[in-house]
Amino acid sequence: MSQADAHGTPAAPPAKWLRVTSALLSALPAAALLMSAVMKLTRNPQLVEGAPHLGWPVEVLFVLGFVELGCTVLYLVPRTAVLGAVLLTGYLGGAVATHVRIGEPFVAPILLGVVLWLALWLRDPRLKALLPLR
Repeated sequence: MSQADAHGTPAAPPAKWLRVTSALLSALPAAALLMSAVMKLTRNPQLVEGAPHLGWPVEVLFVLGFVELGCTVLYLVPRTAVLGAVLLTGYLGGAVATHVRIGEPFVAPILLGVVLWLALWLRDPRLKALLPLR
């Protein structure tokens, strides 16, 4: 199925530099989120030790890791990338809330969310039509 702009005319394929930039920007938060998910799923000792400090029982780490992994995979698949980005926004919002609640820096999850949406905006012409930067 070909992509079209807001007026129904076929969209031109993105320039190569744009594809490369969006791929690199997508890889950064995806790598961080995948690493975090794997650490939760494998019950990394440092994470197990730090979970109570964050206010999370150790028993929920597997579920959090599974949710994080699923959302990240959805984000990496082009057909489900927008759904994955929306779900990751909610997940990262929970991370921000957790860190704010215990008085720790919370910039990292915000930056991950901004970078993943910027990468998606660069690679998906439909988002550019929906969210134009003026």
